[in-house]
Order: sequence, then structure tokens, then C-alpha cells
Amino acid sequence: MKPSAPLKITWIIGMILGILGIIGHFVQVEFISEYSFMLLLIGFIALALGTTLKGI
Repeated sequence: MKPSAPLKITWIIGMILGILGIIGHFVQVEFISEYSFMLLLIGFIALALGTTLKGI
């Protein structure tokens, strides 16, 4: 199994969720701060699946 580059939209969604998770951890934003860990985790999973599975 060889890793492949994720689709551009998968990469963008993963990065946005990850960045929102990091921002929510350091800056108090009502909704984002409450779910900062989940946002970061979902962003990481999206990037990992996009790299592991072809066509995602």
C-alpha cells in the first residue's frame, strides 16, 4: 500500500478543521473552543484517510 496525495478538497477541509481546532485551543471562541479537540481530530483523520485511500 503506497500513500497517495489526497484530493485538493479533502486537503483543504482537513487543514481548515485543524487550524480551527488549534485556534480554538488558544483563543476563546464560543463554539470553536468548545469543540477544538474534535475539530483537530477530524481534520487529522480527513488528512490521514485522504493519504491512505485513493480517490478521497
